[in-house]
Amino acid sequence: MHSEPSLAASGPDAAYVKSLAAPGKTVLVVEYYDGEKKVVSRKGYASTRGFQAGNPTTIRVDEKTSLRLYGLEPCEGDVVNQKEGFSGSCGDYALLQLKALSKSPKVILCRAFVSEENAPMQDVTCFGYYNFPGALDTVTSLEEQLLSIGAVRLAKEADGAPMRPDLAAAEKIGRQGYGIWADPRTKP
Repeated sequence: MHSEPSLAASGPDAAYVKSLAAPGKTVLVVEYYDGEKKVVSRKGYASTRGFQAGNPTTIRVDEKTSLRLYGLEPCEGDVVNQKEGFSGSCGDYALLQLKALSKSPKVILCRAFVSEENAPMQDVTCFGYYNFPGALDTVTSLEEQLLSIGAVRLAKEADGAPMRPDLAAAEKIGRQGYGIWADPRTKP
């Protein structure tokens, strides 16, 4: 995996992300970065149906390519969240939340290292542009959203350190009793 912190450390320019929107479609753009943190390639996709969650941390682009939100994982086992009326596996809960989050963005902008460009499963970090006129107009990190609502947790390196220390604050919010953390059986 990547020993360097994620490319998410600084969010994308919101005006740039919003400029990618296309009427009646969801646009997904993957930017590929080199070791100098410069964009060396881009791939763009558009869909009238949007892009679907393939599993608890993966968005399917097409039959050949999936994007894995790097450094996130569902908890293990089952979870009960009485406030949300959910009882089931951690993976099912995470998938349900990712499906909701990937349902309505106008744009999904993802970043990956150039080494991921032709892989069928690409490790990425993603941002969504959500626009509901009069109510919401924002560009936000998908990983931060999933962590702060308690849908997933940070994956750990072999030494126990989080794979994405840049997202520790978002996980801390979720651990205040949201999502999977509402169940006292959920372990760190």
